[in-house]
Amino acid sequence: MFAVLKTGGKQYRVQSGDVLRVEKIAADAGETVQFNDILMVGSTIGTPLVDGAGVQAQVIEQIKDKKVIHFVKRRRKHGSKRTKGHRQQLTLLRIGDILESGAGDSGVKAAIGAGIAGYTGVAADKGQYAKNRDEKSEMKKRVATGGAEEKSAETASAPASGDDLKKLSGVGPALEKKLLEAGVTSFAQIAAWTEADIAEWDEKLSFKGRIEREGWVDQAKQFEAEKE
Repeated sequence: MFAVLKTGGKQYRVQSGDVLRVEKIAADAGETVQFNDILMVGSTIGTPLVDGAGVQAQVIEQIKDKKVIHFVKRRRKHGSKRTKGHRQQLTLLRIGDILESGAGDSGVKAAIGAGIAGYTGVAADKGQYAKNRDEKSEMKKRVATGGAEEKSAETASAPASGDDLKKLSGVGPALEKKLLEAGVTSFAQIAAWTEADIAEWDEKLSFKGRIEREGWVDQAKQFEAEKE
């Protein structure tokens, strides 16, 4: 007998013994979970779900999908490139019993997605997944209320004895803050960078060639000359 279940916004046709990869489930390896959103069991079609039906599965392990690369290139005055990688969090399952009825009284833990509010993580990820999700949620609230913009202006402002590094091409409040936290506060420091220094700062702050590409050293020398 087969069933069609829904989880993580996707539908899966499964039979007992199948090994399945689904969007991350809030459960540790070895636990048994039960999917209760069943669209079809055998010849019974739900409207939209089949009442009392369920599919039980054992969690084999928490895994990640293959890395997906997102590359963006903008053709502007100075040009910019950005590369991002993402690995989707997944759960590997082995399908067990398929219940046509009585799933509500089975006592088996419901299969809940890891993105559900209130999820506190599993032992496999040491709570990092939930921590990252909560931080993203908090950032969205701050952006919506203007809090993120105010905080950026406050924390990224240059010290009284330093220069306004935002004058450099491609440097905004966030990037200026990153430089200030690393101890780079003036054009004089940047103007004195050698090729070895540029390579070191590129690696240290993950600029990916931005310093040379944007011409920060030449710009810094020019700004220093204008002070005199």
